[in-house]
Amino acid sequence: QVQLAESGGGVVQAGGSLRLSCAASGRTFSRWAMAWFRQAPGKEREFVSAVTWSGLRKYYADSVKGRFTIARDSSNDTVNLQMTSLKSEETAIYYCATGGETRDFFVDYRQEGPYEYWGQGTQVTVSS
Repeated sequence: QVQLAESGGGVVQAGGSLRLSCAASGRTFSRWAMAWFRQAPGKEREFVSAVTWSGLRKYYADSVKGRFTIARDSSNDTVNLQMTSLKSEETAIYYCATGGETRDFFVDYRQEGPYEYWGQGTQVTVSS
């Protein structure tokens, strides 16, 4: 059973930075894409960023481009999300997700469908 463990959430002032990490375990070798989603209070879960197995192709929501950076470390099956210039409206639970690097992923990486496994989430609170 694949398990994802997020870490790095916390409280930060607006304009500050945080680095989230997600470690995967329990899976055999395969090409897995990894992603971050977030869910703010009273809102639906939304796509934040995704990265391919190789780490070479990265995708971002328009709202975070230029401020967030996703990085993949395939040697230890982790993915990190460096977040800078955080805004109060980005207060949310951030979820790590993973799924096979299939055609569905490249077509629908912004959707939840391509991702088979999800972490429990880590709270990020941005105070204004």
